[in-house]
Amino acid sequence: MKQPSKTGKGIKSDETLFALIETLRELDGAGVTELADRLGVAKSTVHGHLTSMREHGFVVKRGAEYHLGLGFFDYGQYVRGELNIFRSGMEAVDELERATGEMVWLITHENGRAMYIYGRGGQNDIDINTILGKRSYMHCNSGGKAILAHLPERRINKIVDEHGLPSQTENTITSRDALFDELEQIREQGYALNLSEDLRGIHAIGVPLTFEGEIQGALSIAGPAHRLSQERCEGEVFDQLQAATDEIELNLAYR
Repeated sequence: MKQPSKTGKGIKSDETLFALIETLRELDGAGVTELADRLGVAKSTVHGHLTSMREHGFVVKRGAEYHLGLGFFDYGQYVRGELNIFRSGMEAVDELERATGEMVWLITHENGRAMYIYGRGGQNDIDINTILGKRSYMHCNSGGKAILAHLPERRINKIVDEHGLPSQTENTITSRDALFDELEQIREQGYALNLSEDLRGIHAIGVPLTFEGEIQGALSIAGPAHRLSQERCEGEVFDQLQAATDEIELNLAYR
């Protein structure tokens, strides 16, 4: 049974609503009875929430099942459009994709997780729409590590305390000491690597995006390990990322 509240500190009806939204996403649609069983709440409660969300465009009903509606897309587009890093970085991402032929991502951070806010697929048979908007653990993501390296130590510790250092592959950093050692190295060299730490066979390099001394996000390039070797990452690709970073940070300064 999925628990409506993770902390017990929120308003119960709101916690139930958010649990309902998350469950609808996980199940890719469901009926009232299934949702009530999953959440351990009354069917009348579930039906009431669904009715309100349907009236406001946040769910749609198809047959006997409810699905998330496009109302969420409207708000998501608004939130992303408010990010200066998004408006300042799109053109640079497009240019990097053309120059490298690899997948390029603009990444920000919120509540201790990295999030992909804009990207281009390059010469990869990957639907970037399945990744766009996804949250990722920061300790095994090149952009996430580039961001972490420029956060205060107390904040990094808080993120690790809250989210842990779960292993995604055999190459994932799972030790706090090892993470802090790597973050120090990232600060010195100016880039972060992900050598099959998140997904086997995928390499990535990320660089921080800062403005007025504050970390805003990261820019990263990813691709298959046989094509995006560590040597290529630390050579020509890093040079291209640095040039793009200068362009983005200049755009940030004049927005």
